[in-house]
Amino acid sequence: VEVEARSLPMELSEKRGVQNNGFVQNEAFEDKEMDTSSQEEMPETCSVDVDQVAVEETVLKPYAGMPKEVLLQFSSQARYRVTREILFWLVIAGSVVLVCATIAIIALSPKCLDWWQASPIYQIYPRSFKDSNMDGNGDLKGIQEKLDHITYLNIKTVWLTSFFKSPLKDLGYGAEDFYDIDPIFGSMRDFENLIAAIHDKGLKVIMDLVPNHTSDKHRWFQLSRNRTGKYTDYYIWQDCTQAAGSVLPPNNWVSVFGNSSWQFDEVRKQCYFHQFGKEQPDLNFRNPAVQQEIHDIIKFWLGKGVDGFSFRTVKFLLEATHLRDEPPVNKSQNGETITAYSQLYHDYTTTQVGLHDIIRSFRHTMNEFSREPGRYRFMGSDDDEKEDIEATMMYYGTTFIQEADFPFNFNLINMKSLSGNSIFEAVDLWMKSMPAGKWPNWAVGSPNAARISTRIGKEYINVMNMLLLTLPGTPVTYYGEEIGMENIASENVSEEHVNSGPVVATLAEKSPMQWDGKVNAGFTESNSSWLPVNPDYQSVNVEVQSTLPNSTLSLYRALTLLRSTELAVSRGWMCHVWNDSNVFVYVRELDGLHRGFMMVLNFGHESTTDLKAIAPNLPSEAVIRLSTHFSNAGKVVNTKQIKTEMGEGLVLEYKTAKPVHTMEAFQGKCFVAEKACYSKALNLLYVSC
Repeated sequence: VEVEARSLPMELSEKRGVQNNGFVQNEAFEDKEMDTSSQEEMPETCSVDVDQVAVEETVLKPYAGMPKEVLLQFSSQARYRVTREILFWLVIAGSVVLVCATIAIIALSPKCLDWWQASPIYQIYPRSFKDSNMDGNGDLKGIQEKLDHITYLNIKTVWLTSFFKSPLKDLGYGAEDFYDIDPIFGSMRDFENLIAAIHDKGLKVIMDLVPNHTSDKHRWFQLSRNRTGKYTDYYIWQDCTQAAGSVLPPNNWVSVFGNSSWQFDEVRKQCYFHQFGKEQPDLNFRNPAVQQEIHDIIKFWLGKGVDGFSFRTVKFLLEATHLRDEPPVNKSQNGETITAYSQLYHDYTTTQVGLHDIIRSFRHTMNEFSREPGRYRFMGSDDDEKEDIEATMMYYGTTFIQEADFPFNFNLINMKSLSGNSIFEAVDLWMKSMPAGKWPNWAVGSPNAARISTRIGKEYINVMNMLLLTLPGTPVTYYGEEIGMENIASENVSEEHVNSGPVVATLAEKSPMQWDGKVNAGFTESNSSWLPVNPDYQSVNVEVQSTLPNSTLSLYRALTLLRSTELAVSRGWMCHVWNDSNVFVYVRELDGLHRGFMMVLNFGHESTTDLKAIAPNLPSEAVIRLSTHFSNAGKVVNTKQIKTEMGEGLVLEYKTAKPVHTMEAFQGKCFVAEKACYSKALNLLYVSC
């Protein structure tokens, strides 16, 4: 009996566990244990002899795979409900903070540099770059073969000069067909393959377009001279006076190449107007149908994948309708003796009212192709207003109405003499004249100017490239300048090379690219090339210079790498520190970066410069990051006594907590286009400095 009495509580306990199936909330179980009334109803032996350890073993705990009914029992408990609500609101608060932080970063972040700002532009004259079919002429396939050279230079934008089908008068700038490739350069399929290859390498391509005139072989001109339909007024026609067997033009207007800009046409029996050669009649841009033709041409090539245009000779698009004589520069000169372009003020044949409306319409058409993310279409204007910087700046457009992304800048090419002072004047003129918020650009070579080494001397090649690649804005390099090519001798150039006398003088800087020391410099496997190769090609070529650490090519690559990796150089402030007859000194710095770069460039003779006296807050020492004398890299210089030789350039790196652009003495001497500040803590750029 005693054994049965002692085992009864355990049996009850076990039976209760079976009957409840173990699903009893802890709180309910405890409440039941505390219920004295229920205890009284139970047998006394149960309350006295129940084993508490055994009872606690029956308390249910959460376990994996609980059914929904059990899970709901636990979820309603305070300890789980409160925890769940805390986590929920933490997630909501975190999401709000994340969204707010993202909005703040976007709002405070400066505009990213676009592709045409972030990389130098490499200008190629296709006929002289690389011949792929052994005919002695460079072509589109040849350019495709050498794209690795572009990437080797750390350059991401290629600029192709004109390649339209053309009689090649004026080096191909009078198109016979704006929708076709000249056979000398290849086919449309070759062009499409080139575009695909360029884009596959992550590069961009811009091309020349000359809307001002066509070739006299163009279909439009042939229809116009016969007064066919809408083409009758596609060109500028005027009656000419005939007297004593000669034709008298409507006025004294002179072409860029000299002599009258009016040419009598035997078919139409009228004179047509040409700003350039007589084989290049000007289009009539006061005719809306002509403007639409140009818009259609723009759309065609953008549709082919071109990333932008350089619009050439746009200042000539309109002429005054009153046809008055232009005023002579020398008022006492007999009008009948005026034959040169420089003898007249061109008040009625350039930059007429309505010109910028036409350019803005080009921009509007290009914007239609810029809507796709990452496919902005660049627009440059290539008009060299040597004496009128304000006229040049108008091509930027206004704050609210965009025209060109920039007009190409030839100030460094047009200098009449070389010195530290003249370099400063050329740079300062552009920077002070440029509208606020616009982007500058620089060029030291072009297809229409003598090469650096020929124009100013071999000793200045490296320092000019250093200037080009460390100034703020987009640098433009003409092919061959990265290895220091020179003009070929003028006696090696004749009219037979181009079939057009007026442009013979511009051929010397278009000699074939010098790739290696083989015959014809690796430009062609033919026995001859369309222009002679420079005799210095065995030492001045890409293959040789790529193996030499102290070559012009190696320095060029080091400078482009510096520009792409250092924020202060790619988008920072530029402050003019000093200039004299020998040196030009400026700094590049960025707010938030406690280091800057100082360029000390010598364009004269040996010189010693005390920069501490000019800017006392500059550090007393700086490290040579790059030098045109390659062995000097890494050395420490005293800023109180910086020595430079003729043609030497230094890129000095220094640490400072007091940037030059914040110094009162340099207010008005500093410029920035895309302002940005660097946060070291967050490793990002922001605009609210």
